[in-house]
Amino acid sequence: MPNPHAAQTAPGVASAPPPELSTVWLRTFLDVARHGSFTVAARELGWTQSAVSRQIAALEAALGGAPLFDRLPRGVRPTAQGRALLPHAEEVMSRLHAMARELTALRDAAGGLLRVGAFATADAGLVPRAIAGFRARHPGVTLTREEGLTPALLSRLAEGELDVAVVSTTGGSLAGPGSGSGAAYELHHLLDERLYVALPAGHALAGEPELTLRGLAGEEWISGSPSVEGSLLEPALRHGFRPHVAHVVAEWTAKQGYVAAGLGVALVPALAAEGVRPDIALVPVRDEDVPPRAVYAATARGRAPAPAVRPFLGALRRAVR
Repeated sequence: MPNPHAAQTAPGVASAPPPELSTVWLRTFLDVARHGSFTVAARELGWTQSAVSRQIAALEAALGGAPLFDRLPRGVRPTAQGRALLPHAEEVMSRLHAMARELTALRDAAGGLLRVGAFATADAGLVPRAIAGFRARHPGVTLTREEGLTPALLSRLAEGELDVAVVSTTGGSLAGPGSGSGAAYELHHLLDERLYVALPAGHALAGEPELTLRGLAGEEWISGSPSVEGSLLEPALRHGFRPHVAHVVAEWTAKQGYVAAGLGVALVPALAAEGVRPDIALVPVRDEDVPPRAVYAATARGRAPAPAVRPFLGALRRAVR
């Protein structure tokens, strides 16, 4: 329903476009109004008095020709038109100064927003350490974090919904949008983490210095996926056996509870090993059986990164232990 109080334009008469104004004119106008003098304004701006007069004349012409200042015996005073312009000019210049401050803060990573995604085990220690180190250096940046699987994180990165994604080569390859030579993302290597098998503390193999994957073929497994393909257990297929996944448990703390209760064994990446409970034994799996998985920070290719991205990559590298 039309607003009955809205200003009406006569039929067939187009509304006048806003005037094209120079910020230099507005700044000059404000200086003259503040000092009540063309001479003092010129001295502050480092110009001649005639240059100030030309700027004010140009502003008056752009606004319809009405004078903005009355010339007095000593100095000048804003006219009615000048007094009407004054709050608008102040607001425009204030917004421009605020814009400059915000852009400077972004450039210096002293402000703005940084959106970070990470896979679950990176959130066990690596990412929190990086965030703490980053915030100590850049407290003005607003950082948001979300957790997900590597393919989903890379998709969100490609769609412009994340600035940095901490991802891994779980399952043997790094799949995602545009993977390969035309990848939509760039990878920054952080570390290669070896894998451990988590066993109940009383398990017969708990005291071994190292285990082979084939030597665990008869065990029941606790995994985050019912499918071996694409999981940490996928290398077992290359060793001639398919692990029996007895329990599907997504969360690492819950997996530990199942292992401690003697319901199976689980592969644990080094990033998750920091918080393993004391009634579980961790034994390294031989690298030839399960090669270390690579962990990367991924950033979007072909887009100007947020200024905070580079210092956050530095924080991730410092957080690697």
